[in-house]
Amino acid sequence: MDTLLDTVTTAGLADRIFNERQLDDILGGSNARRYGLVNRALKDGSLLRLKRGRYLLGTRYRSEPVHPFVVSQALVPGSYISFETALAYHGWIPEAVFTTSSVSPGRKTVSYDVPSLGGFSFHPLAVQHYRFLAGVNRAKFGGLTSLVAGPLRALMDLVALRKERWSGLAWVFEGMRIEETQLRSLHHKDFAALAQVYKHRAVIDFQVELERAITAMKAASQ
Repeated sequence: MDTLLDTVTTAGLADRIFNERQLDDILGGSNARRYGLVNRALKDGSLLRLKRGRYLLGTRYRSEPVHPFVVSQALVPGSYISFETALAYHGWIPEAVFTTSSVSPGRKTVSYDVPSLGGFSFHPLAVQHYRFLAGVNRAKFGGLTSLVAGPLRALMDLVALRKERWSGLAWVFEGMRIEETQLRSLHHKDFAALAQVYKHRAVIDFQVELERAITAMKAASQ
């Protein structure tokens, strides 16, 4: 077995994403030796580089495949899965989503294309720092976890990203193809949980009007 592969497995990192410092610690030796081991492993596919300083073992050397959501968290620590990606995960939109999109705590939109794992995009939003993770939950994927926005948070993040203004439920039903049953599953507590999250007035107004429209829709069917 390859020395790097053997060492990583023995260290208990075979099914994890690890960084440069962890790799240096477990490999030891000179810089030249570590450099040679990493390059050889990258060439034979036993080691994959997600980005500079972030690695995982190749698929055949792991006991389970790594989920794209977990990869996303490793690419930009502190981010969380949102937008269409989270809506599709929750079954709120019918379309397949091929790029894993997240909200990042940074100031610039960044993207990564990771061979065999797909595309990843990260977008900053104008939100209150102390409310950054409101409506976001931890989800488990195998032995690893990821932060994923709930349906309403993902929808409102999309509103904020696209700078959508409230024009009625048509955008939700026709533009996003979200069904009425999904909107009916939302309650006041869901909207209250997102209070004071967004900075822009248009997003705040959209959230208020969306709750009013859902409340009216429920009342009309009673």
